[in-house]
Amino acid sequence: MIQPHGLILAGGKATRMGGGDKGRLPLGGRSVIAHVIDAFAPQVDRLALNANGDPDRWSDLGLPVLPDTVADHPGPLAGVLVGLDWAATLGVPHIVTAAADTPFLPRDLVPRLLEAAGPSGLALAATREGDRTWPQPTFGLWPVALRKDLREALAGGTRKILHWTDRHEAALAIFPTEPWDPFFNINTPEDLATAEVMT
Repeated sequence: MIQPHGLILAGGKATRMGGGDKGRLPLGGRSVIAHVIDAFAPQVDRLALNANGDPDRWSDLGLPVLPDTVADHPGPLAGVLVGLDWAATLGVPHIVTAAADTPFLPRDLVPRLLEAAGPSGLALAATREGDRTWPQPTFGLWPVALRKDLREALAGGTRKILHWTDRHEAALAIFPTEPWDPFFNINTPEDLATAEVMT
């Protein structure tokens, strides 16, 4: 199987952090997104960043910056679509996505998503607490073959990832939450302080 390309989703406005790019926040002497890249880049063949606004603010990362292409459809699904379009131009059959504010993402994210993928080729990361399963919808394996369907869904008003992935019976790859949740994301100053302790 061709190794997927990776896409870091960095489109959020970080309103609970006072605005700006959460990936740029300092954590353990480096930026949050530097931790994400360290864990994610070795798992994929190529890496890009989905972000809107001035792309030059990310130039130090040396990554292609892919802005949303679907007007008035903010959110991670629009980022997934631009990633699928990018992969299609490169002849790659699928991408894996990760969020820019999750510095502890699993270092086996990609192989476990590939292993879990069902007939549609879709797979999402998830965690489990007791008998409850919690999908982590910004961490997924996305087949380029579904990009037309996704474009139509966005045009039709679909916004939530799970509303779309459920229609395609996305498989789940379950990840442990010990010693901590690998999908812990930084939304508030308190989250950042917690992440400092975890680093």
